[in-house]
Amino acid sequence: MNKSQLVGFVAEELRLSRLGAATLVDKVLEGIQKGLREDQSVTIAGFGTFEVKARKARQGRNPHTGAPIQIEAGRRVGFRMGKSLRDSVTTG
Repeated sequence: MNKSQLVGFVAEELRLSRLGAATLVDKVLEGIQKGLREDQSVTIAGFGTFEVKARKARQGRNPHTGAPIQIEAGRRVGFRMGKSLRDSVTTG
């Protein structure tokens, strides 16, 4: 499912216009981004937890030349499924 399909699903389920559903989906995603930026994690009960994780600098290889390169330290977002989501995915 992509974002457009998600908007269509929300519009149909909540009987909203596609524009209203798109606004709703965008605001939820903005809220998740804001939570990650400010609090470093967002927990949605039953669904899961998004967390910002630090990644150390490391040695890598250029795939074209094979030459070693230094990959800078950075941050990434991880996700852990909640029990309800895990159950629906594994039994569904």
